[in-house]
Amino acid sequence: MSNSLKESNIKKVALTSLSGTSIEWYDFFLYGAAAGLVFPKLFFGEVDPTTALVLSFMTFAAGFIARPIGGIVFGHFGDLIGRKKTLVIALMLMGISSTLIGLLPTYDTIGIVAPLLLTALRFCQGIAIGGQWGGAMLLVTESAPSNRRGYYGAYAQAGAPVGVILANIAFISVSMLTSEENFLSWGWRIPFLISFVLVIISMYIQLNLEDTKAFKDLEAMKSSDDSSPKVVKSSPILEALRRYPRRISLAAGAFLSVQVTFYILVAFILAYGVQTTDLSRNDLLMAVLIGSALMVPTQFMFSDYSDKNGRKGIFMTGAALTALWSFALFPLIDTGNFYLVILGVTGGLAFLGMMYGPQAAFFAELFSTEVRYSGASLGYQIGAIIGGSFAPTIATLLWKNYDIFWVSVYIAFASILSLISVYFLTETYKSDLNE
Repeated sequence: MSNSLKESNIKKVALTSLSGTSIEWYDFFLYGAAAGLVFPKLFFGEVDPTTALVLSFMTFAAGFIARPIGGIVFGHFGDLIGRKKTLVIALMLMGISSTLIGLLPTYDTIGIVAPLLLTALRFCQGIAIGGQWGGAMLLVTESAPSNRRGYYGAYAQAGAPVGVILANIAFISVSMLTSEENFLSWGWRIPFLISFVLVIISMYIQLNLEDTKAFKDLEAMKSSDDSSPKVVKSSPILEALRRYPRRISLAAGAFLSVQVTFYILVAFILAYGVQTTDLSRNDLLMAVLIGSALMVPTQFMFSDYSDKNGRKGIFMTGAALTALWSFALFPLIDTGNFYLVILGVTGGLAFLGMMYGPQAAFFAELFSTEVRYSGASLGYQIGAIIGGSFAPTIATLLWKNYDIFWVSVYIAFASILSLISVYFLTETYKSDLNE
């Protein structure tokens, strides 16, 4: 294959991965915005507003609890039957789950069954996102040139901030075009119903993309020599845990700062800002949208830097700066000044970009081909459930029972744990994924 054809192919893979992960994360984050702004009023009966908010964020956490399950199930099959097929199934599961959330009756219609169904569909979202990340990330990084893995891996990672942008645009648009009464009655459903586009994207991937060279080489090895020590004969998940327990644990620790800080920035501050300042719901959604838009180029910039200078240094710098910025974040929001709120959110998300951008290549390089989907997914999803699942809930409880300062301490503590975890991981940027 000529160099120009290879370049054209990897760009197609990267852009397809970006589109799929963007809509997938759009669905996942749409729930986060709704959990802070809509669901407490519609799905939790006659409890007081603070309790309703905590309960709503608890259903938000159900998606994170499911993510390791998705990582295990899809990791197992991703290492056995291929990256592409498992990614397609994960995308379809997310599209169907999110569309059904948009069709759910509320508490006033079916009582306690409403939050139970909401939680069940959120759980399905979590399984889907748990499987999607590994497939999208490996489809790109295993296809990219060895000296550009960080840069092209950032396409899969960019799906997260792009998903936030799309989710916030959807909520802002519907909110501006409907009255408050109509927004709470039916307007909030429209962004969820749009999720059906994921089914179309998954069909495109199935029909138009090939699996990665690394996986094809592994399949060829299995066919030609079943006695090779590289051929996994047990479950890929169990094999990953047997071979790489330390790397999986440290990868999970490395992800803590990103998860804790990200979900506080895109979900918790919506509820916090509305209740403590004169800013409107749309003001706060717009601040998150702008910060997320600026996060995208920082991810590509720092990912490109990691291709030339290594993954560890830039990742640790991002963790340290996030820890420091956490103490500036809430004083900026407390001013109630729209532009200072944008500064607070944007600064936090830019520092996260120093970690999240290079992370796809970093995690892929930690594991060998035959267990790479399983190992990378386990590290990512264990970090997600520990760091992200209860971050908005913990932040709400710290704020209501103590003081907002302790939410900053919480962010800083998670960031220090990430910095230490990355310090003990090996540098990977010169490794060969096809070995």
